[in-house]
Amino acid sequence: MVQGLFTNYYETTAMIVFGIGFATLLLNKNIIKKIIGFNFMDTAIYLFLASKGYITGRLAPISFEGMNPTFENYINPIPAGLVLTGIVVSVSFSAFFLALAIRLYKAYNTLDLNEIIRLKNMEAEEE
Repeated sequence: MVQGLFTNYYETTAMIVFGIGFATLLLNKNIIKKIIGFNFMDTAIYLFLASKGYITGRLAPISFEGMNPTFENYINPIPAGLVLTGIVVSVSFSAFFLALAIRLYKAYNTLDLNEIIRLKNMEAEEE
């Protein structure tokens, strides 16, 4: 099992990057750092999908004249399509999260999540 970690470089790297992103998401109180951790996790998933979709010795699924159009000659294009779709979705989510962070900063003058929760609780008690 440990030997597999040293032969599957892309999968191992994806797991490490996902772990870094997950730890960043859980352990930091700054909202911007949480967004960065979320983006690390996305990137790790895309790396993992891309590494699983590639098969050594096969070509991209583009047909040329004179080529034998059998499935054994090509890599699977579905993981690449999933990665591209995921990148578009994660960019949209990142923009949305950053817009929310800007609104929170304008409302509370801080990006510390504990401080925002404390200030929100103080506002609720005053009402």
